[in-house]
Amino acid sequence: MSLPASSEIEQGQPDTEPGTWYPPPSYPPPRVTASGSTEGRVTASLIAAIAGIVLGLPMGIPGMVLGTLAYFLGKSAVSRIDSSQGALGGRSVAVAGWVLGVAAMAIGSAVTLVWIVVVLVATSQPATSG
Repeated sequence: MSLPASSEIEQGQPDTEPGTWYPPPSYPPPRVTASGSTEGRVTASLIAAIAGIVLGLPMGIPGMVLGTLAYFLGKSAVSRIDSSQGALGGRSVAVAGWVLGVAAMAIGSAVTLVWIVVVLVATSQPATSG
């Protein structure tokens, strides 16, 4: 078996047609998300739940109001995401907002009850005269 004296590369002959060279793929390949855009109520639910917990600890009533809002926003977002057949994303964040909304309602209710008891005890004491 004899080898040719010069190869195609040495002769300057291209091994393919001009214009058929493709660049290598970029590394790492671009990420592909499993779901579409995030549903708008998701972020609102999470923000309302966190604000409800933060404001519910010292004051009570804002926690009940914002917790209720976060609960209904989260439940609505979860049902819209489930019915979108993958077009909307953010289900886990919506569930987190929904659960934190329940926690904000509980915290707000407990703190409001404590404040009511404190006010009733403080106003029911007879005035001391000395």
